[in-house]
Amino acid sequence: MYAQFFGLNQEPFSIAPDPRYLFMSRRHREALAHLLYGLNGGGGFVLLSGEIGAGKTTVCRCFLEQIPKNCNVAYIFNPKLTVLELLKSICDEFGIAVAPQASGPATVKDYTDPLNEFLLKTHAAGQNNVLIIDEAQMLSADVLEQLRLLTNLETTERKLLQIILIGQPELRTMLARPELEQLAQRVIARFHLKALSEPETRQYIQHRLSVSGMTRSLPFDRDAVERIHQLSRGIPRRINLLCDRAMLGAYARGTHRIGREIIAKAAAEVFGRTEPVRNRKKARPQRTGWLAVGLALVAIAALYAGYVLIFDRGGRPSTAALATSTGASGAASAPSAAASAVAATRAAASAASSVSAALGLSASAPATTPATKAAPAAKPPVASTAAGTSASAARPAAPAARPNASSPTRP
Repeated sequence: MYAQFFGLNQEPFSIAPDPRYLFMSRRHREALAHLLYGLNGGGGFVLLSGEIGAGKTTVCRCFLEQIPKNCNVAYIFNPKLTVLELLKSICDEFGIAVAPQASGPATVKDYTDPLNEFLLKTHAAGQNNVLIIDEAQMLSADVLEQLRLLTNLETTERKLLQIILIGQPELRTMLARPELEQLAQRVIARFHLKALSEPETRQYIQHRLSVSGMTRSLPFDRDAVERIHQLSRGIPRRINLLCDRAMLGAYARGTHRIGREIIAKAAAEVFGRTEPVRNRKKARPQRTGWLAVGLALVAIAALYAGYVLIFDRGGRPSTAALATSTGASGAASAPSAAASAVAATRAAASAASSVSAALGLSASAPATTPATKAAPAAKPPVASTAAGTSASAARPAAPAARPNASSPTRP
């Protein structure tokens, strides 16, 4: 529907396993190499596993196109069968005629004998035989054991039947069972196909669009590709579903550019849930609490130092403060010294608050809370009371000095 709108020959994101659209990432090349190695590896089992929709079947189709002509292939795509049904399917795929039974139901021997005869005849003619079983995680233990027995037919150089098992991750778990140890030891090559990375996701989208005939620039912007990778988890089939619906949505809007908003709407339609559009700008990392605690300790130390400088433990002027002045002038300067200390401590607390605000700490941060609680120790009422006490303490000293200064010395 949208192919002509975007200048394409056909829709690029079909979920059909078309080998033309196979994106040969590094992992897909390794998977194909394992299959080709198993073809000439002397027989036995080859295991290819991967996540759902990772491209296992597409790799297998590409492998089938590269099989030489002297190789006979039997392909089983629905392995949920009994032992007899599987043997009959293998014979049908190889074109082996099975003689009908005169009486009674067919047995395993009725199928294995013609199959073994076929394998020997084709080997003598210089041909190889490959059995490919897709969705192999659905095989039962009895069927797997029968497959192992089929590989017992061999010459001194190689086995006469090569079996390739393709399945989901559960297949690896199944072959790890103790009762299947004999089969596991006959696996000559195994590979697990993982999801695509974010750069590979972009290359995958570009590849499929190019195969479909697109000559213009990629319609998905950078944010859209990043979001596609997040939502699809790098699984090719999920990428196809999401991109197909996104291009359809862009066509409905009449735009050739696809952004995160269209991707979010497409994800809600395809995956059945709403995907919010997130801002690419990363949040600024929050400051640690240690800086706030340090500022609080500085403010408290400044308040305490100002208090100790002016007042003793009883709330009276300290001797260090009174020693800076002599006589009435020294006594008169004590209140101003106390007021200066209070102003200094207020300035220290204000400086700590300014530093906290400059560093982006909130008002409820630990840096401001201790300073606010410590401020009442230096409130003006405390300073004025102490100053009054200082003045009253200095008054009795003056009359005591006057009699000594005015009294004449008597003989």
